[in-house]
Amino acid sequence: MWITIINAVLIAIVFGVLGTWFYFIGYMIKSFKRSPTMESVDKDAISSNPKISVILPARNEEKYIAKCLESLLAQDYPKFEIIAVDDSSSDKTKDIIYEYAKRNSCIVAVSARPKPDGWAGKNWACYEGYMRATGDVLLFTDADTVHSPHIMSLALRHLVLDNLDAITAIPKLLCMDIWTRITLPMLSNFLHSRFSPLRVNNPKTKTGYFFGSFYMITRNTYEIIGTHKIVKHELVEDGALGGMVKEQKFRMKMVRGERFIDAMWSRDFKTLWHGLRRLMISIHSQNKMGATMMTVAVFFLLFEPFLLLAYSVPQCIQSNDLVSQILFSVNLGTVCVIIFANAIQSKLGVFQNPFYAIASPISAAIISICFIVSILSAKKAGSVNWRDRRYTVSQNQHPL
Repeated sequence: MWITIINAVLIAIVFGVLGTWFYFIGYMIKSFKRSPTMESVDKDAISSNPKISVILPARNEEKYIAKCLESLLAQDYPKFEIIAVDDSSSDKTKDIIYEYAKRNSCIVAVSARPKPDGWAGKNWACYEGYMRATGDVLLFTDADTVHSPHIMSLALRHLVLDNLDAITAIPKLLCMDIWTRITLPMLSNFLHSRFSPLRVNNPKTKTGYFFGSFYMITRNTYEIIGTHKIVKHELVEDGALGGMVKEQKFRMKMVRGERFIDAMWSRDFKTLWHGLRRLMISIHSQNKMGATMMTVAVFFLLFEPFLLLAYSVPQCIQSNDLVSQILFSVNLGTVCVIIFANAIQSKLGVFQNPFYAIASPISAAIISICFIVSILSAKKAGSVNWRDRRYTVSQNQHPL
């Protein structure tokens, strides 16, 4: 009797999970079809070419900084400078920056001053870059990003012709290791409906977001919202800054830029794990209840169907009970839908072989366990390890 009641409750839960995943798939496909692309800008000539200051913070990026600088130097836009900021690197990043600056007059090499208390490292480096910038338009990017020669011109055309205050582009996220390849599609499915261009570009929503690999903002807008000072303690500063732009009613736009920008989300399991922790602990510091509810939702939507399958299979085999058979059938269907959704995201969003979706149970376990551990350890000293710095996150996030 009790088994039947429990199974009936589980059936209701699984139907809810299944319905949510159908929503994810529908919204994902709609977003892929309707989101504007970087190349969709009008071909009309613009009346002026304002100077663009590219602000490039870098910490321990000796493997990637040269490719990033080369791609920026190859831009077809006629008027720009590159403010390359070394953020207290312990490798050869600073040497590479200064060597490039010697050979190219448009590169301004900056060594960031010691970071003040209350600032996250990258935020301080971005602010230091802004203090040296002379352009009317600011372009922030990451040192592990590679840009198409046309990206700067295309983004500025959007900015001018659409009368925007800011624009950000979704990059092609390069998966350097097997863990990222199997995890990123599922994570993207979960977050896609929240930070889709359809939401960001809708003035009726409150959703604003920047991708740290590429966002362009007018200097005036950046100064009015408070520069990086306003998000100095944030570990996900790009998303927070984009939220500020939207909150203050400035005109912003998100476009798909995968054809023009290559960026890395993580490089190995360690950076993947700490990247997920950084995301969840930052949310927890702002909204404990919201972070807890999100963690519960992640568990039930991502991992619970796979766990429940291990329970429902023997139930179905050992019992002729109709409720047990329904539970198994609906749960199996839900698992198939999840794998199908991740295959679509792998193909259309991450641009990799959809075969990686077969590892969905592993990716669900990684994300769910990491979020749970992050919530439980959010108040511990040094709970976040990011870019070789440890942060203690609270109402105000202070680095150790």
